[in-house]
Formats: sequence, structure tokens, C-alpha cells
Amino acid sequence: MSKIESIRGKVVVITGGARGIGLATAVALEKLGALIAIGDIDEKTVKESGTDHDFEYYARLDVTDIQSFTTFLDDVEREVGPIDVLINNAGIMPTGRLVDETDQITRRILDINIYGVILGSKIALARMLARGKGHIINIASLAGETHIPGLATYNASKHAVLGFTDTLREEYRGTGVAFSSVLPTLTNTELGSGVAAPKGLPAAEPEEIAAAVVRLITKPRPKARVTRAAGAMSVFVNLLPQSAGDALGRSMGSGRAFLDDVDAEKRRAYEERVRGD
Repeated sequence: MSKIESIRGKVVVITGGARGIGLATAVALEKLGALIAIGDIDEKTVKESGTDHDFEYYARLDVTDIQSFTTFLDDVEREVGPIDVLINNAGIMPTGRLVDETDQITRRILDINIYGVILGSKIALARMLARGKGHIINIASLAGETHIPGLATYNASKHAVLGFTDTLREEYRGTGVAFSSVLPTLTNTELGSGVAAPKGLPAAEPEEIAAAVVRLITKPRPKARVTRAAGAMSVFVNLLPQSAGDALGRSMGSGRAFLDDVDAEKRRAYEERVRGD
């Protein structure tokens, strides 16, 4: 079966779909004939993106609220059809030292990046199990396989997403429902604004992440690391003794990239938006 044949007509729901990786993924899948529903907490932007691209469904979605998520999926299934693929993409990445992180921001990161993924997976999974088919794809991060100063809570959230997804894959083996994680490197979206990529590992484009998602839907597998070079480096570092892996990371700039080397002015708009300032 060709890529287009395996995707055409599938109902795909994407959280955080108004911009960045979520929107790039929606556009890529729509071009292959998928029926797209995007949700985002930013009601104005999700309506603009949905209208501009003529997606089948678009609406405000708060992934941390069970009623919002349930109603959104109910509306998608009523307006578009039974959900074939849920892509839990919504996430935030405030940067800075842990001691400077307010409890409000800590809870916000965990609520969106972990609870939102768990909640969406739970609601969608119940529907997919009843039909004996479906695919849940969770956008994690290569940060979920490592540790980066300046991203302590974000790193923790992405480690959690990986563990959660791997566990579901085993828990529901043989049910007809597939589970996958996507692990992007630093990507050229607003989320990565003002941050320099590690030495020798250029930032990815959102279209590269979207292409990885397309491949997963076409041929499900547990994990997709993007880019290949950054993914290979992540795997390699984790094979090294801890001290050697840490030293290699520091030599590539990971110790300063999300702290002292951040361009605060370029990052200001994103930080203010996700922090609710």
C-alpha cells in the first residue's frame, strides 16, 4: 500500500495544532488526503489556521480539562468521523534555572506536557479499543532521553511521556491500537526561539517532524527520532559512562544553551505567552 493510500481518509486529531510542529503535521497529512481536526488553547490562532488551510474541524481545546477534551473529540467524531489517529502535540517549554521557576509555571508545564497527554490518550484509547483499531502518537523530545540544564521540569515531562507511551504499547499489545513517540531535536519554531542548536547538530524544521509523523502513520513503530544525526547522538551518549556523556554534552554547549546563551529578546514573546504574563 502506498503512503497516500495508507493515509487517505484517516481522521487525524492534532492538539496544539494552530502553529509550529502541530500545524506543519496537519498540512503534511492533509496533502496526503487525511481528514484533519486541530485543537489549540489559542482560539484566535486555531481558527485562523483552520480557516486558512480549510481543515475539516478546528476549535479551541484545553488539553488539561477533561470536559474540553471530551467535547472536542465528541464534536470531531460527529462532524468528521471516528478518530483513527490522535497526535498529542500540545506542549510548552519555558527555560531557566529551577530555583527561579514559579510553582505556577511548574504546574503549567506538568499539566500540559504530561497530564494533557495522559488525558487525551485515555479518552481516545477507549474509543479506539471499542473499534479494535487506532494509533496514538505522542510528541516527546530528545530531551526525554537526556538532561539539559535550564530545562529541568521540561526534561522531566518528556521523560514521563516516553515512559507513558512505552507502557501503553505493552499494556494494549494485540488490541489493534498502536502507540508511538516522536522525539524531535531543537526545532525552528516559536518554542525554540532565541536558543542556539548544539554544535554540529543543526535545528530541525517543523516539516521534518511532520514527515516523521507521516512515516509512523504509514508504518507504525515505537519511536522516531528527528533528526537522524541528533537521534544517533542521543543514543550514543546514553551508551557512554555518565561522566563521559555529561562531558560530551557540555562540549557541545548543552550546559549554557538554555541558560546564559539564550537570546532573551528573541524569546520574550514566546515566554510571555506560555507563562501567561
